[in-house]
Amino acid sequence: MKKLALMAFVGLAPLSVAAPLVAQNAPQNGVLVIYGNDKCPTNSDGEEIVVCVRRPAEERFRIPRELRDQPLPPQKQSWAVRAQDALSVGATGTGSCSTVGPGGGIGCGVQSIARGKKEATERRQAEQNLPLP
Repeated sequence: MKKLALMAFVGLAPLSVAAPLVAQNAPQNGVLVIYGNDKCPTNSDGEEIVVCVRRPAEERFRIPRELRDQPLPPQKQSWAVRAQDALSVGATGTGSCSTVGPGGGIGCGVQSIARGKKEATERRQAEQNLPLP
């Protein structure tokens, strides 16, 4: 009786090991991503059409580029970065961007120029980091 139970348990082991492999290799959104020189899978007759996207072998165990190159929303930035805005609240004088004191307008222009440069730099980086086909 013990041998029968042991054989039944051993017989089920390969099924539980194979299940995650099937889910891992399943196509998502109708496209299967393959890496390096892997072969695009098809049925035994070669009649099934599978759309595959080939990526370099170095990318196999990395987070996909379209997920890792996203900018952080303000809600997910660190407290120290968010607190930088609070440091300039109530500032007056040259470079402060306030209506109080001389030179407040100069600060508004400087901040606007800095913001524009930052946006242009981000736009250039986004154009250079196009997703792989």
